[in-house]
Amino acid sequence: MQTLARARSLRIFPPAAARPPGDGLPLAERRRAMATIAIAVAMSVLDSAIANIALPSIAHELHVTPAASIWVVNSYQLAVTVSLLPLAALGDILGYRRVYWVGLAVFTAASAACALTQSLPVLIGARVIQGFGGAGIMSVNTALVRFIFPRDQLGRGIGFNAFIVAVSSATGPSIAAAILSVASWHWLFAVNVPLGAVALWYGARVLPATPQSGHRFDLAGAALNAATLGLLMISVDAFGRGESPGLAAAGIAAAVGFGVWLVHRARAMTAPLLPVDLFRRPVFALSVGTSICSFMAQTLVYVALPFLFEDVGHHSQIATGLLMTPWPLIVVVIAPIAGRLSDRSSPGLLGAMGLGVMTIGMALLFAMPSQAGWADIAWRMAVCGFGFGFFQSPNNRLLLGSAPPERSGGASGMLSTARLLGQTAGSAVVALTFGLSGVTGTGIAGGVRLALLVGLISSGIATAISLLRLRELRPAT
Repeated sequence: MQTLARARSLRIFPPAAARPPGDGLPLAERRRAMATIAIAVAMSVLDSAIANIALPSIAHELHVTPAASIWVVNSYQLAVTVSLLPLAALGDILGYRRVYWVGLAVFTAASAACALTQSLPVLIGARVIQGFGGAGIMSVNTALVRFIFPRDQLGRGIGFNAFIVAVSSATGPSIAAAILSVASWHWLFAVNVPLGAVALWYGARVLPATPQSGHRFDLAGAALNAATLGLLMISVDAFGRGESPGLAAAGIAAAVGFGVWLVHRARAMTAPLLPVDLFRRPVFALSVGTSICSFMAQTLVYVALPFLFEDVGHHSQIATGLLMTPWPLIVVVIAPIAGRLSDRSSPGLLGAMGLGVMTIGMALLFAMPSQAGWADIAWRMAVCGFGFGFFQSPNNRLLLGSAPPERSGGASGMLSTARLLGQTAGSAVVALTFGLSGVTGTGIAGGVRLALLVGLISSGIATAISLLRLRELRPAT
């Protein structure tokens, strides 16, 4: 609070009147604001993708085991997961621009620390701090979009946001490989510093001020949220890898207990940290459910198929990367189009149609021969990408638009949390299916096939949930 007050006194945040909800910014200001958001969102998404590529180099240079180096990725993901909802709630209280700006400042400073470190423990600590900064960006970025775009163009703004995420995810491995081909892994983090500095300077001047709720921050709720999601993430991952099943089960049970306690406290609050008030709105609850299931299905494909391509199909890593590209590449094209369409047509219907196509694509992948050719793989991945891209923007528009403007932070935080929960569950399921394939003797191909079956079921459930929204969105007669 003192930091924010001092920042204001130093004119880091120039005065800007909060606009009426849904009024948006004039076109020129809107473009500048979205350019700032694009830089910060791209940085946070890229940092999740490029660190995976650098793990072998980090382990070799810092003289640590590959298993220990994995915490460079896990520490970031864990910090993001446990802090998304608290920072979203802080955005409702203090204003989304402030939380976004401070999160970007923390992310940039932590990136510099990562680039300068020569020790794994220090690197992991810097990654934790970087994760908190990344959560500050991700927790309120869609809430800011709601105040940047007019109400009747919200889908366009969300579609642009999805476009940036898709481009960053698709190009992350290639960017990391290009940097590592000419420099050390430290530069993967160092490149964030000048980009962050530009976004900080620009963001303080072009991002809109937003209303502040004035509610008190729920410290106990934040602690319970961290215990629930942190234990759940660690325990599910350990369970999927077959590490200490009893301890993992105990961790999941403890997470459920903390979660029940968190929900019980939240039900008595007007604007709780865990937005149970928003879950009373059927469209919001259903949209969160579709998001979790769809991201779980996507992650099952992204994690499992490379094993099929490399271990069974004997493709190189470069070939595997190319075979995985059609999905995100199609999302890059389709997501902005779907966002624009959702401003003029029923987002619920568009989302259901997209998920239906994605489910068909998942079925095609499940039925695909183990030794399928490049063309057979590519068009199936493209079908999945088309469906996922057609679903994502309308779904996010519905999720955010179903919340009152003053609860945009809670909705934005839940949107990102749903994505992370789906991705965590998907990764754990892949590990579990591979473990079962070893027990049954079906090998890698059997494990991948089982993972794809779970992904098909998950996508089908998401489609069914999305169709339920049509009933809720039907005009009353």
